[in-house]
Amino acid sequence: MVDATTGHEALSFMDGSSGYNQIRMDPKDEELTAFRTPKGIFCYKVMPFGLKNAEPTIFSTSGECSRDCDVTSGKFLGFLVHHRGIEIDQSKIDAIQKMLEPRNVSELKSFQGHLAYIRRFISNLAGRCQPFSRLLKKGTPFEWDDACQNAFNNIKAYLTKPPVLVAPIVDKPLLLYIAAQEKSVGALLAQCDEDNKERSLYYLSRTLVGAEINYTPIEKTCLALIFAVQKL
Repeated sequence: MVDATTGHEALSFMDGSSGYNQIRMDPKDEELTAFRTPKGIFCYKVMPFGLKNAEPTIFSTSGECSRDCDVTSGKFLGFLVHHRGIEIDQSKIDAIQKMLEPRNVSELKSFQGHLAYIRRFISNLAGRCQPFSRLLKKGTPFEWDDACQNAFNNIKAYLTKPPVLVAPIVDKPLLLYIAAQEKSVGALLAQCDEDNKERSLYYLSRTLVGAEINYTPIEKTCLALIFAVQKL
């Protein structure tokens, strides 16, 4: 849904939850919706589902409501969308930037939870968070060392200028970049726009586990390819 909003010069945002019930019935028509129950006879004050003209009414009303609501950008499902693409809502970035160094596992998980929501924007997120992984192991003392601090600072620095992602253009070739590091694999899905400028569509990554860490470089690269194909 978020991807579908990109590439449009004008956007409208409204809450359409239970849209039929947001339209009041004409008082003189309320009795036409009457129904009998063991507790008496009732009628609808708002438009119910199932009326013959309910669907055209909701479309007509929505059109009237959105006529003066056209904007060029807005917040949608936690992201900022506009004709150029999709960005991270600045409030989410600010929340991460204000976080202090984690003092325990709970705070570290909270930090990583904030990152997980915007992971599609962060290149090699798994690799960037690798220094934290040992702190999450059961029975391991929580010792925040220089490697953890550097990773923490690196992520915050990255988020000072995060990428703008775009939705794919139908019938244009896609570009897939894969990378394999010592303890993580990642990928980037990209595409050239109408001006032949390469644009990022989606970042993804994961940590290597178990025997995967001992794979040869070519095996890790193959794993990165399989991971990307399965996820995308």
